Amino acid sequence: MRLRSLIACAMIALPAVAGAQRAVVIPQGTNASPTLSPAVRIGDLLYLSGQLPGRDADSTIESQTKSALERMNPILAQAGTTKENIVKCTVFLVDVKDFAGMNRAYTQYFTKEPPARSTVVVAALVTPSAKLEVECIAAIPKK
Repeated sequence: MRLRSLIACAMIALPAVAGAQRAVVIPQGTNASPTLSPAVRIGDLLYLSGQLPGRDADSTIESQTKSALERMNPILAQAGTTKENIVKCTVFLVDVKDFAGMNRAYTQYFTKEPPARSTVVVAALVTPSAKLEVECIAAIPKK
């Protein structure tokens, strides 16, 4: 019976999402990529593409985590939201030994009420020197 309730709820929610306007979010001063969008807005949700550390980061997991998270800020701002409205993140780590260091930097970015999070260990990332990639989903507040 519980499964039927979940399916019914999903069927009710799908038309609302399916009818929502889809908009690509590209921060000012950046160029569109032919292979991905920095973020996509559907209704009041913003789906951010995975962020790798920038050139400002050194080789430590703390620096790379901080850089990857801060790279989301201009995308969030362009969409009319902030990091305080991030509701879910997925962190892709190359080495499980970096979990504690990633957490130290992550808690400095999300200082209170952190979003839900999954952390997955992967074999490799697109950029060989990157130790992690972070993707998130944020709510966009009504104006």
